[in-house]
Amino acid sequence: MNINIDNYSVMRSLNSVPNIVKTDNDAKLKEQTDKFEAFFIAKILDVSTKSENTLFPKSAGEDIYKSMYNDTMSNKLSGHFGFSELLFNYLKHRG
Repeated sequence: MNINIDNYSVMRSLNSVPNIVKTDNDAKLKEQTDKFEAFFIAKILDVSTKSENTLFPKSAGEDIYKSMYNDTMSNKLSGHFGFSELLFNYLKHRG
């Protein structure tokens, strides 16, 4: 199965997500929950790109390119999947 993702459309649509941060402490908490979500997304991308992938040609630096791609995508996508917002709201109201 071959899945194509239009990265440009994904990134453009993420700009419309509302900002939920109100104070400096909220900003710090949101930053940390976004980082956690990025870590989570990176792990998902690592597993999903382990199979044969035509996006990266077989070469000596294939693993490096995959790692760089996964890191970039996970950082750009974090904060927009809903997990970060869920965790942010839970921790904000709990603390």
